Amino acid sequence: MSNAKQHAAEIVRALRDRGHQAYFAGGCVRDLLLSREPADYDVATDATPRQVMQIFPQTFAVGEQFGVVLVPPAEPSGATGVLARHGERGKETVEVATFRSDVGYSDGRHPDEVRFSKDPREDVQRRDFTINGMMLDPETNESLDFVGGREDLKAGIVRAIGDPERRFAEDKLRMLRAVRFAARFDYQIDPATMAAIQKLAPQIRQVSCERVREELTKMLTEGQARRAFELLDTTGLLRQVLPEISAMKGVEQSPDYHPEGDVFVHTLLLLEKLQPGGSGSIAKTLAWGALLHDVGKPPTFRVAPDRIRFDGHVEVGVKMAAEICRRLRFSNHETDQILALVDNHMRFADVQRMKQSTLKKFLRLPAFDEHLELHRLDCLSSHGQLDAYDYSREQLHSIPPEAIRPTPLITGRDLIEAGYDPGPRFKEVLAAVEDAQLEGRLASREAAMEYVRREFPL
Repeated sequence: MSNAKQHAAEIVRALRDRGHQAYFAGGCVRDLLLSREPADYDVATDATPRQVMQIFPQTFAVGEQFGVVLVPPAEPSGATGVLARHGERGKETVEVATFRSDVGYSDGRHPDEVRFSKDPREDVQRRDFTINGMMLDPETNESLDFVGGREDLKAGIVRAIGDPERRFAEDKLRMLRAVRFAARFDYQIDPATMAAIQKLAPQIRQVSCERVREELTKMLTEGQARRAFELLDTTGLLRQVLPEISAMKGVEQSPDYHPEGDVFVHTLLLLEKLQPGGSGSIAKTLAWGALLHDVGKPPTFRVAPDRIRFDGHVEVGVKMAAEICRRLRFSNHETDQILALVDNHMRFADVQRMKQSTLKKFLRLPAFDEHLELHRLDCLSSHGQLDAYDYSREQLHSIPPEAIRPTPLITGRDLIEAGYDPGPRFKEVLAAVEDAQLEGRLASREAAMEYVRREFPL
């Protein structure tokens, strides 16, 4: 038994010892029934938040008005508790929620009124999908299924509990979650649930950009990204949340370079090849880079006398990707890396002709392994030629790190001591010295200063 599961089971036991009902609930039950390790554990109980906090003194009422309390493992230092206090949860922190029924969702996310309940059947009816609506007794391993969740798990169906339109009206993000679950488990979306999503898809714009971004990121990094984006397209959600990606459909490409088809098909092929790494997930920035690398092609499409061309699509794509990152409120660090992936993805075509200085600067780009992997996926999803990939990889492993990023031979202080006036020219001089150093033409401070006096006289 994992530490997280053991902690959750101890919470259930403690609640029951004090006369309360308590069960595992939600996604962890689904995952356990599928023999998967849950990302985290949730407990549902008839104990009120106040009663839960009395039983477990080290708790954090992140949503007491909604009956939600976080219970971290007992730790003297309380490191997990610090995270919980800020509304986050560590892997072993358990969310304990009181049985409830919800009344009204005027903001499309939070219930206007919460009524605590003693009946788990009533609690289940407010949840999103049948596969997430089951409870489990950790002591007997028996499940409580009032909504047909087990049957839908066996049949591979994502089905809203009760009236689909009502479930999505309560929280519009559930439409994206339906897509994500269907893609992640390779399930079908129930026809009535699908029809409700297609009808209500425009309302996804009412959801905060941060919540949309997180769902899309999970779709991109859980290992079934192509299926997720095909479903986003089918449901009509894609043109609402990422119209720039929807615009790729039908944009033809030169068959000499892209025999696979249009820009959308090419992008889907990249997403299909994204594979979870050792940590079980794909790097977020790599996944978004794969999605956005050709985002500038639709607006730059033209049919030239020789072939289809996308002149300036990289520059246009960087600007478009920057707007998408701003709209979805990525961090500055994530934005910088995503834009770098878009900006540099075509440079591999010239890598075998680069000067040593240019090549070494290219190889030392931050997170270059992501650039390399994006290029590999790009090639395998089009012409299939990996010559530039193999060359770049060989150079990366054969050139010593100290030769790729050597200690500068001189600095601005050296120039000042030699009589040069500080100013914009310093950048030009130091860049020229660095290039000569990377080319192997300069190896000492003395040689560098001699080079400066000759090429940049006072």
